[in-house]
Amino acid sequence: MAEFFKVITPAHAWELLQPYLGRVETELIGVNRALGRVLAQEIRAPLSLPTFPRSTMDGYTVRAADTFGASEGLPAYLEVIGEVPMGKPAGLRVGKGQAALVHTGGMIPDGADAVIMVEYVQRVDARTIEVLRPVAPGENILRVGDDIQRDEPLFSCGHLLRAQDVGALAALGIVQPIVYRRPRVAILSTGDELVPPHREPSPGQIRDINTYTLSALVEKCGAEPVSMGIIPDDLSALREAAQRALAGADGLVISAGSSVSTRDMTAEVIGSLGKPGILVHGIAVRPGKPTIVGAVDGKPVFGLPGNPVSAMVVFDLVVRPAIFKIGGCAHPPEPPRVTARLSHNIASTTGREDWVPVKLEIRSGELWADPIFGESNLISILIRADGLARVPLDRHGLVAGETVEVRVFE
Repeated sequence: MAEFFKVITPAHAWELLQPYLGRVETELIGVNRALGRVLAQEIRAPLSLPTFPRSTMDGYTVRAADTFGASEGLPAYLEVIGEVPMGKPAGLRVGKGQAALVHTGGMIPDGADAVIMVEYVQRVDARTIEVLRPVAPGENILRVGDDIQRDEPLFSCGHLLRAQDVGALAALGIVQPIVYRRPRVAILSTGDELVPPHREPSPGQIRDINTYTLSALVEKCGAEPVSMGIIPDDLSALREAAQRALAGADGLVISAGSSVSTRDMTAEVIGSLGKPGILVHGIAVRPGKPTIVGAVDGKPVFGLPGNPVSAMVVFDLVVRPAIFKIGGCAHPPEPPRVTARLSHNIASTTGREDWVPVKLEIRSGELWADPIFGESNLISILIRADGLARVPLDRHGLVAGETVEVRVFE
């Protein structure tokens, strides 16, 4: 077992964990459910878009050469031979000196190579228009393949699908993409003092916070949280619950109590689950130093501190990337970051990263970060905060007035 509190940086902990992580299986899903899913295949365009030349404006489709030299003082006169119906083939051909009314998205008929916007046209009568300015060949037209070329690589395996990506799949007729299954992450909260939120706590008891906070964070990673309930501070009960949880999930998060004995029990359980077991016991971060990072048969296992602020900080730094990794995501989205001016001093110690909850506020057009000081077991700190300010490893602290990086809560 790794030596307790022989701490390493969160980045180093992540480096040690990555080689032991596997990936979940794949599945076919409907494109209407593809948002936030991770592709398990490379996607190349099966066809070109658009599949026919289209107008990008309301106007008249013409031969550009027939408009050369046109002006308000000397307009070009063209014969209107019809209107292009929306959603149907053009059904006509534009010859020399001719034009056809077309709407945005309408098909460009044979013979035409430009569209003159309706703003630059005047009707003379039902069959004649005046063109008040010239257009160039290809103006206001999308040619076949101008948007997407057939066989063009669009998305690599491991791509996290966004709303616009889902639209592209639909446009190309890819209605059942192959994606990685959503990882299932089991969550165990330990502590004799914990009761479910629906119960009235007795003296000495508190409602379970971390199961629900961690479940929400797991969902934000595109995974499925599996709550295993509250486990008492009993070694055999915790070991049995952890084995059962890991057997039915792709990863395990144990929210341990704050006492040293509880942390030791969590470490013993994680160390007994399988190989390689515990990889890291203690990371150089505050809050969250007593974190345990391990893996069992390709599945990540974490022991997080029981304090809500600590659990949330550590989740963001090491649990979140692990969930995306086992879910097949090649490039997990980075949490949003901003820079702000610090309103108060923050004390720290070199050799560890400090993450301090802050409230963001714009003052005189400049973004300021107000530190929210308090113990890591206070949920009120999190609900008042907009993000976490980072104190780097090599700093004794930060001084009021200097610029600080803030990891913003989404």
